[in-house]
Amino acid sequence: MKKLKIGIKQNLDSLGSLIQELKKSSNEIGAITIFVGVVRGIRENEKVVRLEYDAHEALASQIIEKIINEQKTKHGIIDVVVEHRTGLVMVGEDVMYVLVASKHRREGRQALSEIVDRIKFEVPIWKKEITEKDSYWVENV
Repeated sequence: MKKLKIGIKQNLDSLGSLIQELKKSSNEIGAITIFVGVVRGIRENEKVVRLEYDAHEALASQIIEKIINEQKTKHGIIDVVVEHRTGLVMVGEDVMYVLVASKHRREGRQALSEIVDRIKFEVPIWKKEITEKDSYWVENV
C-alpha cells in the first residue's frame, strides 16, 4: 500500500505541489476536494495577534493515518493528504491542508468534512491563541 502523505511540521508544502502529487495516486480520480484552515484575526471580541501550535507529532500522524484509512473504507475515497503546521502562525496564514481524492465529488466532500472534524477532536495538536489582551489554550483546534 502507498505511504500516506501526512505532515505535522513548521511549514506547509504548496497546495499546487500537493494537488499534483495526489493526482499521481490513481487515474480514477475525478475530484479533489480541499480544506484550507486559516488563522482568524478575531477571538470573540479580541484581536488575535498569532497562534502557537504544538503537537505530539508521531502520535498525531498515527491517529490521522487511522482516520484516513477508516474514511477510505467508509466512503471509498482514493487518497488523502493532510498537513498541519506547528510553531508560530500569524493571522491570515494557512495552518492546515486536507486534500481528498475521489472518483466523484460527493464521497470526497463527505470524507473531507469527517476528516477535518475528527482531526480537530481526536489528534494531539494544541493551539494557543495570543490576543492583544491575553493568551488562551484552545481545545479542539
